[in-house]
Amino acid sequence: MKILFVCLGNICRSPTAEGVVRRFAPEAELDSAGASGWHVGEAPYAPMQEAAMARGYDLSDLRARQFVATDFARFDLIIAMDADNLANVEALRPAGNETPVRLFTEYAPQSGAEAVPDPYYTRDFDQTLDLIEDCAKGLITTL
Repeated sequence: MKILFVCLGNICRSPTAEGVVRRFAPEAELDSAGASGWHVGEAPYAPMQEAAMARGYDLSDLRARQFVATDFARFDLIIAMDADNLANVEALRPAGNETPVRLFTEYAPQSGAEAVPDPYYTRDFDQTLDLIEDCAKGLITTL
């Protein structure tokens, strides 16, 4: 299965989701992207990398890129970190394409979260990691 994770800038949430799911489902083809192009080519945000590394997730090989309409054809599933990212992705959907786009939090309904909070703004990298791990575990059960 080919899965793409999308957040706003592709430097915190979506690369972390990619790194976490990579550990749980090494057979899956994974990537991440940002709804914006602000950070194209950059490594994940240093404090996010540090928090992830403290739990054994190495994000250092990842680089930000922007989501593009052709991603709909390249992936079997696109997962957005919040409703705004989902709307931005859907706005680029090619006519007739049926690739599913889901919120990551749908895979952890027990969390009660409607979105994965952006630690770039909240500064709570551990809370974001906790939720991403819960969502990743739920996602894996569907693969």
